[in-house]
Amino acid sequence: MVSTQYDIEQPVKAPGRWRVLAPFQFREYRLLIAAVSISIFAEGMWAVVMALQVISIDNDPASLSLVATCLGGGLVAFVLIGGIAADRIPQRTIIIAVETVNVIAVSAVAILGLVGALQIWHMAVAAAALGIAAAFFFPAYSAILPRILPAEQLLAANGVEGVVRPVFQRAVGPAVAGMIVGATLPTVGAVVVAVLFAIGLVLLVATRPATKDAVPEETSERPHVLRDLRDGFSFVVRTPWLLWTLLFASIFVLVVLGPIEVLLPFIAQDRFADGARMYGFILAFFGIGSAIGALTVSSGRLPRRYLSVMMAMWGLGSIPLVVVGYTSSFPLMALATFVIGFTDGAGMVIWGTLLQRRVPTEMLGRVSSLDFFVSLAFMPLSFAIAGPLSKVVSMQTIFLVAGIAPMLLAVVAVAAARMRRDELAHPLR
Repeated sequence: MVSTQYDIEQPVKAPGRWRVLAPFQFREYRLLIAAVSISIFAEGMWAVVMALQVISIDNDPASLSLVATCLGGGLVAFVLIGGIAADRIPQRTIIIAVETVNVIAVSAVAILGLVGALQIWHMAVAAAALGIAAAFFFPAYSAILPRILPAEQLLAANGVEGVVRPVFQRAVGPAVAGMIVGATLPTVGAVVVAVLFAIGLVLLVATRPATKDAVPEETSERPHVLRDLRDGFSFVVRTPWLLWTLLFASIFVLVVLGPIEVLLPFIAQDRFADGARMYGFILAFFGIGSAIGALTVSSGRLPRRYLSVMMAMWGLGSIPLVVVGYTSSFPLMALATFVIGFTDGAGMVIWGTLLQRRVPTEMLGRVSSLDFFVSLAFMPLSFAIAGPLSKVVSMQTIFLVAGIAPMLLAVVAVAAARMRRDELAHPLR
């Protein structure tokens, strides 16, 4: 196996008690994370607003599958291009453009809703635009952090994002959206989301370019974009721990994401009296668990067995999905989603740090985009089949498979990539 421990690794200083707060000493990071936090909050609200808006137009799981598929399809179709762009264009420019698209797309939905002209195909187009924007955001954000922060603070920065994202996207955002939509209309929620995206855009414009620009200052001609993509793909294939984690993630998404994103709103509507509010709270428990999991990992040192811990979190953490499929008890469903969120958040912080510390900086955009592409390749398919599948297979059976399959897949990935040997050969502590 080719070593991926490059000289971006610097000696890590002895951490203070509040290690997770260290990145906030940098102005650009403070502005960036503030803008990202507001945008994540908006995304969390949008997940509920989108679902309830579609249900209000056409109360059919197939319609929500269509809109969700457009969101996932836009992300998957453009994420490789987004990775190449992140290695060629200043990441700040990309992130500002992404936020601009978010403002325009959600504002269009809000205006159409206010005038009573909103239809399913409008929601599908807006979802596709948001998915395409996200395809450019994730590689750019992952690539910009090593350029504005020292290496020893990347775990903390990923921890902050790992706390902010689930709290705002899966907890506060959905809960607020559920209350707003429950008290008013889904269109009012869309207006609030558009305003939040606009505030995030203002903060991003206030940032300054990174001191280490993504585009090298050289006169020689840059390699062709296809060569860039080929080099990134070759790196992934030559790196077993990276390749097998991505393969695991792709199947994980296929069996897990569709049931959660498409079927869970209908479970909440069917099993609880106040479906909209309960759906928001269920997502909130997932978000709280993710935040605590991310904070737990980022507040300490990276685990010595970082690959084993990460795969165990994702494999075993899916088992409570079985409970979600069978129970009609809100406390049990809330506890199950909390556990799923905790393990997901902990694993994601480790994963993000591994990419930033074991992948060379000049390839990080491409590898991050390949990460998202391979991981999410089956997301549109998962969204597309979840709704129709629920008409011929019980939701209990669907969630049973979603809960058990990832555990078996994790065992295969750990063994095939010899992760236990690799993590000892490349210590990151």
